[in-house]
Amino acid sequence: MHVLLTGAAGFIGEHIHEALLAAGHDVTAVDALLPSAHGSAPRRTSRVTTVDVRDPDALDEVMVGVDAVCHQAAVVGAGVSMADAPAYASHNDLGTAEVLAAMTRARCRNLVLASSMVVYGEGRYRCPTHGIVRPRHRQPSDLRNGVFDATCPEGGEQVTWETVDESAPLEPRSLYAASKLAQENYALAWSLATGGTVTALRYHNVYGDRMPRDTPYSGVAAMFRSSLESGEPPTVYEDGAQMRDFVDVRDVAAANVAALDRAGEGFVACNVCSGHPISIGDVARILCRAHGGGIEPTVTGQFRPGDVRHIVAGAVLADDVLGFRAAIGPEEGLTRFAFAPLRAASDGSAPVV
Repeated sequence: MHVLLTGAAGFIGEHIHEALLAAGHDVTAVDALLPSAHGSAPRRTSRVTTVDVRDPDALDEVMVGVDAVCHQAAVVGAGVSMADAPAYASHNDLGTAEVLAAMTRARCRNLVLASSMVVYGEGRYRCPTHGIVRPRHRQPSDLRNGVFDATCPEGGEQVTWETVDESAPLEPRSLYAASKLAQENYALAWSLATGGTVTALRYHNVYGDRMPRDTPYSGVAAMFRSSLESGEPPTVYEDGAQMRDFVDVRDVAAANVAALDRAGEGFVACNVCSGHPISIGDVARILCRAHGGGIEPTVTGQFRPGDVRHIVAGAVLADDVLGFRAAIGPEEGLTRFAFAPLRAASDGSAPVV
């Protein structure tokens, strides 16, 4: 299969590129090489062509003969300020719309879309009295007083988290989340209009080799790594009991390869996760232990407005639809990640339109 891979020079994109080639696919790899992601002097390779997916003429050139598109190109991170909003809308939403238009012109009918768990907002919760509920938004006054757990919106009871499946309500709470949901909506509309196949992969917390070093837009695993390399304890927000799913980038790449072979038309969204819930505090402790011991995480009680308390993925649908199961658990993967090579830090600048 001839695959167009966008965002091919990124952390996840590089791993997908390698997995596609290993699976025998012919790959056309493109990337805009944005300074906010790659620095002012990005590493260039002959395997990747510089293309901004917002450029329809450039897309038409690289779309010739393509059977499927694996669309990874996006501005990532939650967004440091609302001033970042135009960049997210431009690169993620307009970029995806241009990719879909180019696919239509080229009569290409198979799209694998990089989405994210952030489209869910808060995870799934059960109240002992009222069953499954959507908890109230956590209030800054409670967070300042160390009250981090969500409560039932009906009676105020303590609620417990459950895994989130793909039918859960979608409630994006950041610029990035809003843009990822918009990408899914554009892709769904395209699928309905053209009869094309869309597989939206909702990545959970991805980590692994060649992850970017600490920037304001990095994931927490890279931030913990950066602290340890500086001889400092990782800083854990709240009480460290926030539950997540951390998935190794090699498993994410395998999910993309599996998605290209999905049978049938239409839109489907699948969680891509390890299937093994883990707390943020335990992620920090595993990395500290693997890094040689002697350092313990610092649990600060600080918080970031808009952060969700728990979000843990259900892994069933990806197995049923794609035949995909993650092969690497968090203990194994994070232990390896403690000394995995990372990307050189970018300049940490905000994304620009």
